[in-house]
Amino acid sequence: MHGPLIDSLARQGVNRRTFLKYCASLASMMALPPAAGRAMAEAMAAASTGGQRPSVIWLPFQECTGCTESITRSHSPTIEGMIFDMVSLDYHETLMAAAGHQAEEALHNAMKANAGKYLLIIDGSVATGLDGAYSCIAGQTNLDALKEAAQGAAAIIALGSCAAFGGLPNAKPNPTGAVAVSDIIKDKPVVNIPGCPPIPVVITGVLAHFLTFGSLPELDKLGRPKAFYGETIHDRCYRRPFYDQGKFAKTFDDEGARKGWCLFELGCKGPVTYNACATVKWNDGTSWPVQSGHGCLGCSEPDFWDGGGFYKALSMPANPLKMAGAATVTGAAAGVAISFANRAKKAAAKSAHETTTLADLEKSEER
Repeated sequence: MHGPLIDSLARQGVNRRTFLKYCASLASMMALPPAAGRAMAEAMAAASTGGQRPSVIWLPFQECTGCTESITRSHSPTIEGMIFDMVSLDYHETLMAAAGHQAEEALHNAMKANAGKYLLIIDGSVATGLDGAYSCIAGQTNLDALKEAAQGAAAIIALGSCAAFGGLPNAKPNPTGAVAVSDIIKDKPVVNIPGCPPIPVVITGVLAHFLTFGSLPELDKLGRPKAFYGETIHDRCYRRPFYDQGKFAKTFDDEGARKGWCLFELGCKGPVTYNACATVKWNDGTSWPVQSGHGCLGCSEPDFWDGGGFYKALSMPANPLKMAGAATVTGAAAGVAISFANRAKKAAAKSAHETTTLADLEKSEER
């Protein structure tokens, strides 16, 4: 295996063995068979030899550029390695050199030349208020731009919680009428990669899957890749043993916090948040929010901004292992899987000083 991609990685100190190991690890994280790692490596190398680099069009709508900032921190492959060797990034306002009429010409040329084959990435929520007039690019509303670009796309990636679920612009009172991409597009495959922002390796992992197999990975009921969003933060958190022992930090600087105890009582939303932060981490696997001493905000779940307070503890059993009977523990596990959105709706119906109980939530689900 050779080619520009391998040469580019070598210049950055990444040898062939390390690259193959990365592809194998990526395949493993995505629950693919061992041979898939080799297939990914070969597909990426083949794309870099001047073959068929997939066209990628990235449209920014109501967003903060955090998702772009995140992918620029991708370490394997790097953003420059991806752009120059793996895919053809034909439009991205933040990263492209062109501007104005030249940029718009590049966008429409790419859509025309790659009709039916390009991968469309949407970053940010879609404004629908006033027929989309709250957010426009080059005189065109985001709403119209999305509909136009989606027509020729092979698949769509809704990148970040804003594109996937509406995110911050969708928070109450939602003056712009912000909605998710999937609320608008119903006739194309859409994969949601939520997070505020998403983890870089999750973004590149989905791109690598599409590049290798020409399709999107297996998705959960919310349209997220199961490989990265199949388990809760809580399930994989290194502080979980302290939760099971009933050891919780009471403040961010008390003795428990210094000993690395569970941050559940400080509002950690890990038990109801599905993401790979605890295993993949950030900045080349250096750390993640809980490891740095801050509870999970639940940013990869729908409506997390309206979810009842970042520092308000969820109402769940404080010490499940001391509860009588395996059935009770199983019930607690089922309880933590109740969606964050349903918790928010239930909590909003109560007064500010009341606490929603797990039993209340389960009864609500039954109804």
